[in-house]
Amino acid sequence: MSKHEFFFKIATSQDEFEQIHHLNYQTFSEEIPQHQKNEEQMLVDQFHAENTYIICIKENEVIGMAAIRDKRPFSLDKKIGPVEQSLPFTVHSPCEVRLLSVKKEYRNGRVFLGLAQFLIKYCLKKGYDIAFISGTVRQLKLYGQLGFQPFANLTGTAEALFQPMYLTKKTFDESIAGRILPPTIPFLPGPVQISEKVMNAFSKTPMSHRSDHYKEKLEKAKSLLGQLVNCTYVHLFLGSGTLANDVVAGQLSLEYGRGLILANGEFGNRLVEQANRFGLPFDVLQKDWGQAFTHDEIISKISTDTRWIWAVHSETSSGMLNDLDLLKDISKQHQLKLCLDCISSLGAIEIDLDGVFLATGVSGKAIRALTGLSFVFHHHEVQPSLTLPKYLDLGTYMRKKSIPFSQSSNLLEALLSALEDINMGTFEKVVKTHSFLKDQFKQFGFTIVSEEHSSPIILTIEVPNSVSSAVVGDILYNHGYQLHYESDYLQRRNWLQIACIDNYETKDLEKMANLLNRVITYETQALNQTTY
Repeated sequence: MSKHEFFFKIATSQDEFEQIHHLNYQTFSEEIPQHQKNEEQMLVDQFHAENTYIICIKENEVIGMAAIRDKRPFSLDKKIGPVEQSLPFTVHSPCEVRLLSVKKEYRNGRVFLGLAQFLIKYCLKKGYDIAFISGTVRQLKLYGQLGFQPFANLTGTAEALFQPMYLTKKTFDESIAGRILPPTIPFLPGPVQISEKVMNAFSKTPMSHRSDHYKEKLEKAKSLLGQLVNCTYVHLFLGSGTLANDVVAGQLSLEYGRGLILANGEFGNRLVEQANRFGLPFDVLQKDWGQAFTHDEIISKISTDTRWIWAVHSETSSGMLNDLDLLKDISKQHQLKLCLDCISSLGAIEIDLDGVFLATGVSGKAIRALTGLSFVFHHHEVQPSLTLPKYLDLGTYMRKKSIPFSQSSNLLEALLSALEDINMGTFEKVVKTHSFLKDQFKQFGFTIVSEEHSSPIILTIEVPNSVSSAVVGDILYNHGYQLHYESDYLQRRNWLQIACIDNYETKDLEKMANLLNRVITYETQALNQTTY
């Protein structure tokens, strides 16, 4: 870790807590005479067991801290009574911030600023709507720059006077610290950053889905989607990708013979679950997550009564890109109907659905529209079924003269706006981003999952077993970089993922990658010690 860099985190190790006790003593026993001095030069806070500590680390040294606690009564409650009684507005989920302290040699503003910015992100994620603090009167200007507002009367003694203060998202946003806080950059497979153009389209006055104007826009969206993947028909559904895959399962339930589902990740397993719920007869080719299917493996699972194959194109859970050309060739050779989950790949890479029986996609991932619409693509005419639930019956949507169910014109407007911006440059940028990050992380010595068959849409990193991927993800989030780490299937494997489907500046990619490396390096060293 660079000698000139520092970062913020939640304290977790015994060494960090010991340094916290020393800093607590230096500030509140020696500098501010609030507590008695002692030979150990350590001050363990009375609420230590209930505190969460945000700390600033430089060269393995704790140089700044703040403690957060939400258990009542607060220390401020004991001084002025229930804090709510001194406020002119209602609070619902308060917390108390205490022990805000920075070592003297680092009081140039950057550490205080970073603590405040980390604090506000942490509080918002935890659902707190207000934070209280007893601010030393020696630093009231600084507290104001961080967004804290005074209320109630002073507390303490003549030697150590404190001003009760509060911080909300509004007061922080209006402060110096809030105004210079950059927006969080998402590295998620979805939802992604929504452009101002798309949001403006979404905000248009709603129109009836029965109107001719709506039908014109719907047909335009279908045309653009069909052109994007070289497919004859596409139908829009008001729902998630799971809904679209259920529609596919419904169509497969009308087919004769058995199927073959390929599963080498979480979303392949979900296809298996959906097929089971529809009572489909099928076999499964199961591979370890991130392992590619080979020609011979697939062929060995095809029986004389196999009629269809169902697979995930880009398996988000591991960052694996399954070989579409291979699946097409096998399906054509054995006269099988190929079905694809293209939910993660649609809009991120070139896809040619020629030779594909059914495929699915969504609006809220790489297309970069809002979540809420899903798509089913096909080339053949589909007749309505008398047995399928009507909403899941693809044939219901083939009617030319009517739209069978209510739809959102706002989501459609956003989709149209986003589709207009997808081109070859979009795909090239995804590949370029993925290649850049892959090179960065390999230089740092990280293990990349599915490296040989990696999808350019998302990068998956194995975090060392001694470090929690969730802890690392939380640190990056509170620094303004939202990685993909909160899914159960990722935490079980201690993996972190970085999606590459958004529009990123190179400087942001470099900062994120370097911070991730610093954090994992530090945590690997710190957590090799006894965890507190």
